[in-house]
Order: sequence, then C-alpha cells, then structure tokens
Amino acid sequence: MNPADTSDLWWRTAVFYCLDVETFQDSDGDGVGDFAGLASRIDDLAALGVTCIWLMPFQKTPDRDDGYDISDFYAVDPRLGDFGHVTETIRVAHDRGIRVVIDLVINHTSDRHPWFVSARRSRDSPHRDYYVWRDKPPRNEQPTMFPGEESSTWEHDERTDQYYLHSFYRHQPDLNLANPAVRSEIARVIGFWLKLGIDGFRVDAVPFLVTGDGKAHSNDPHSFLQEVHRFVGRREGSALLLGEVGLTHDEQLTYFGDRGTELDLQFDFLTAQAAFLAFARQDATPLAEVLRARPEVDVRHGWSMFLRNHDELSLALLSEEERNEVFDAFAPEEHQRVYGRGIVRRLAPMLGDDPRRLRMAYSLLFSLPGAPMLYYGEEIGMGELEGDLGRGAMRGAMQWDSGPSAGFTAAGTRRRRRRIAKGGYAPEYVNVHDQRRDPDSLWSFISGLAARYRSTPEIAWGALRVLDVNESRVLVHTTTADRVQFVALHNLSSEPVTVRLPALGEESSHTVLIESATSAADADYRDQVLDGYGYRWLRVIHGQTGGSTGGARRNSSAA
Repeated sequence: MNPADTSDLWWRTAVFYCLDVETFQDSDGDGVGDFAGLASRIDDLAALGVTCIWLMPFQKTPDRDDGYDISDFYAVDPRLGDFGHVTETIRVAHDRGIRVVIDLVINHTSDRHPWFVSARRSRDSPHRDYYVWRDKPPRNEQPTMFPGEESSTWEHDERTDQYYLHSFYRHQPDLNLANPAVRSEIARVIGFWLKLGIDGFRVDAVPFLVTGDGKAHSNDPHSFLQEVHRFVGRREGSALLLGEVGLTHDEQLTYFGDRGTELDLQFDFLTAQAAFLAFARQDATPLAEVLRARPEVDVRHGWSMFLRNHDELSLALLSEEERNEVFDAFAPEEHQRVYGRGIVRRLAPMLGDDPRRLRMAYSLLFSLPGAPMLYYGEEIGMGELEGDLGRGAMRGAMQWDSGPSAGFTAAGTRRRRRRIAKGGYAPEYVNVHDQRRDPDSLWSFISGLAARYRSTPEIAWGALRVLDVNESRVLVHTTTADRVQFVALHNLSSEPVTVRLPALGEESSHTVLIESATSAADADYRDQVLDGYGYRWLRVIHGQTGGSTGGARRNSSAA
C-alpha cells in the first residue's frame, strides 16, 4: 500500500516516548512530578523529534505497583494534578503536533477499588462476578509473574472463604472479562478518555486478557479484544491500540486479528531480546535470524521497536544458555537481575557508556522497520539508581540540568520523592540542558536520528530483507518501497570490518544518509568499511540516471 493512502495510520511512523508523570517534572515544589510540569516540558520533547507521548498510569492509586494498581479509572492521582491539568497537557501536546496515548490497565484493579471492596464483602455482592473466584485453587495453576515475591496466583479471602485470581500481585485482583457487565464498564472507561482527547491506548498485559480461568469466552478467547477494537473505531477512528504482548512473532500474529480487528501495533519483544544477545556476542547472527523469520503483517498492523522500557529487560524468549550469556555481559551483579528472566538497568551503563556502541545501538533501533520507542532519559544516557531496587532502579527522576535536584524539582532533598542517579550518571554529568547545547551529545544524535527516520518513509513502509554479506559481525538489512531502497549496516563488534554489498544495477544511484563520524563513505558503493561499532544508512534509488551521488549527512559518534 502506498504511504499516501495510509495517512490515518499515523502510528506506523511515530516516534514514541514513554514517561511517568510522577518522575518527569515537578512544577510546585512538592517533590512529585505533575501534569503542569509535563506541559512545561512538551517543547523539549518536540525539539527531540517525539511525535507521540505514552503516559504511564496517572489515575488514582494506592501506588503499590508504580500506578498499575488503579483504584479509580475516572480519577487523576491528586498528587499529579486534576482534569484541568490533564486536558491542558493534551492541548499543548496537540498544538506541537504530538499525540498522546495512555496506559489501559484492564487486566486487574487495585484491591482498594470500590468494585473489589464490594466484591469481598459478600458472595452475594453485585460486584462479586467482576472478579474471578474459586473454592480452591486449580491443581495446575499458571506460574506467578513474580517469582520470589508471589508464591501463587490465587489468594484466600477469609471473609468469604474463597480464593481470587491475581495474575500479578495479590493486591491486584484480576477482572472477570467474561462478565458482560465488566466489559461494559471497560467500554465506558475507554470512551471517557477518548472524549478527553487522548489518541489511543497502550494495552497492558494483553495475553492475560484472553487467558486464565473464567476471564474470556472459552470458544472465542479473542472476542474481548475485537470488541475493544470495534468500540474504539466507532468513537475515534484514528485512535491507536498498542499492545504489550511478550510472545514470539508467530504467537503475536493472532493478537493483530484478521486485517485490523484487534491490536494495531505490538511491541517487538523477540527482536529486542535477540538484539541484546547479538550485542553480548558482538555477532549479528541471532538478530539476523530473528529478523529473517519475522512474519510480514498487513499494512494495518505494525511493530514498535525498543531497547529499554519501564520494566525489566525480559529475556524470557531466549534459552537458558542464551539468557546467561546476556546476564554475564550486561548484568554481572545479582541485584541487576530480577525474576530469573530480566535485567533492571538502563542502556548506557549496560553498554559501558561507550559512545560508539551506544550510538550504534540507537542507529539500529531507528533503522529497523517499526515505530521506535524511547524511555524517558534514554536521549541523554541516564543511568539506573543504585541499590537493590528491582524495577524501581529504572524509575529515577528525569535529569534536566546540573543542579543537585537535576532541575526535576525545587523541593529540598528531604521532600524529594524520587531518587536521582549518582556517580558518573549524576546530573552534573548527564542532563538535558547541557546536551541540547552540544552538537556532539547523545541528545543531539538521537534528535538527528528521529529527524532522519521521519524523512525516510521507506524504513517504515518498505519490505524488510536481511542481506548475507559473509560477515557475521555486521547486520545489513534493507527495506524497499517502489524504486527506493533503504540500506542499513551495523557493525556489532569493536573491530573494523569491511563488507561487500550487491551491485546496484544500471542507472541507479546511492546517497549516504547517516554514518559514524570517523568512517568516511567509501568511493565504491559495494565495498563498505565500518569502524568498530560503526554504522551507515544509505538510500538507493533504482533506475535513476546519474550514477553515484554524494550528499552524505554525518553524525558524530564521539562523546
């Protein structure tokens, strides 16, 4: 399909940016980030090249799981502001051409939600069937998501002498999505937020919505997602459903539905995990194999690419041996690992803060077909917090300037609710203010990548192919749309490498779009020389008279 015919599929070429309002910017000096603070920073995100903000949960919550334990879907956490602040933030973002999507957390509620408070009072409660209850846990219950923190997915309720299902923490009882009343409630929640002007939803924990005891119709487990998609389409035709589906590519296909009947976009967990295995080995083979096998999807569907996010870097799709390789390379200390499957570190320290390697990784992210997603602070190379904090290590305060509170808040140290990174990742060394004014900074580099990605539509719309260049250390992939071919080369090793590309063909030309600064474009298109952790983007136009052209755009890989 021609990109000109798909203008309503805005998310296919979006640059996503995930943030937690609580950790982003405090406007009133109480030590907690808020919507007024976020609104004041929208221009910074626009300058970076962000086109869609994903807001983590900001509804009313006891805050026992970083906001994912919602106690009122229709209320704003009063620490963060009110509906006036929310709508003003959305307006400011829209005025800058930035869309806003929010988390849709409908697998469970907080145990303090009025529905559950009512449900546990009596077996005859009108809200009893809003949740999943049993007299005894099943013999073969599903494994807990949090080994070491939860021993079962069923919790006994003494007052009514039954067990309720909780796929996550015991204070997050699962909703019974087989109940039409629950589905109606969720539809009202979705309609409410769409009416306030948001542009879509990041749907949390999607596989848990269609599996589990009593949580879906057994003869049609995907019926709920189909209902949600139809409802969203009726209320706002261009709204996005972005799904968290941590499965293999083949397993993910069913969650797209038939020609756009369920999710529109899904995070590509398998490619992310293969990328870190390839980084650990300094060998592109694992990533190349995954990309070659990644199924093509209908144009109405798409992938969202990421390297890090607000959760642990899950390695669940790798074998135990492969997982240990990644652990040894990037999480050598036990407190950097969680649940036996994940890493709780940010990318810059994982890659040894090597500017060459870090830029190569982000160049790879933006060059792969799929909408890139950044987690707040990635654009400046923020580090994780020190100590055994689990996933909380990823969730420090945003570092805006070099002051002691990083420009995040005017509150003193005692009132500041969110910790700030220390050591070499402290604000005096890593902050937005300084990097925006440095053309050689990571912020400037990622801003350039975002601009180049947005101006190179064949990345998102072209057909993906991985080339065999007989050099396992280098990933060479292409995407082709009409006569235009995008070619990306990434050397995952620290040693210089030369690869030979196929011939262009008659009456074709090539242009260097972006490259690592110390590796000049070779005069011969076919022989590509890459420095250690080098990268190069090329645009090839087939059937155009004029031979090889210059016009190289270069971004420095030096810090």
